Amino acid sequence: MQMTLNADKIIATVDTLAQRVSERFPEAGLSKVAKDFTKIARKMRDDALALEQPNWRLRLTTFGILAAGVILFGFVFKELHFSSPLPEAATLVQIIEPAANIAILVALGIAFIVSLEGRWKRKQALVSLHSLRSMIHVIDMHQLTKDPSVLLDAIEPTASSPKRTMGRVEIQRYLDYCSEMLSLSGKIAALYTQSMQDQVVIETVNELEALSTNLTRKIWQKIMILDRAASDGRGNTPSE
Repeated sequence: MQMTLNADKIIATVDTLAQRVSERFPEAGLSKVAKDFTKIARKMRDDALALEQPNWRLRLTTFGILAAGVILFGFVFKELHFSSPLPEAATLVQIIEPAANIAILVALGIAFIVSLEGRWKRKQALVSLHSLRSMIHVIDMHQLTKDPSVLLDAIEPTASSPKRTMGRVEIQRYLDYCSEMLSLSGKIAALYTQSMQDQVVIETVNELEALSTNLTRKIWQKIMILDRAASDGRGNTPSE
């Protein structure tokens, strides 16, 4: 039995996550990022499903080229006149040469149209995956200022220090949300590998999954520091 990702369930999970972020941090920038993430996820779900369908306009063009080739073959044979039951060498040349030329042109035309559909789908997929890459970096930017070391050490803020109003529990939940969004990004990207078996697209999806995994690993390092702080009874109050 082939196992595949359910795109609708991924979208439902993304929607639930956005609602959780909005309820927990209604005034935080992460709430808007989560809403934008749902829009991108829905668009990518629709794009991935659309790429599974054949491009009938291009395929009808292929059939048209094939039909034109058959018609040309018919004209070639119609114009030939045989003076004897067995055609002579010169007559065979008259048949083979134009027939071979037509066959080559038809084959080249069909190959071009078929490759054109693949290139068009690849371009559409890469555009969507690029927007997802940008979103991954936006999510990472939002977790950068959530530094657990500030809660653990008595560090005096400078004039340019970011304002920190969250305690340990809030920061940990904030980082959890960022981690979940990054993980879901990899699942959304993987939808494209189910829709098309293009090597460039597969490599791009693998790169995005590796990127989201590496960023998630950084976040979980912060969460582990917060867990150790909780066991020591530190970091329960906001730090400016």
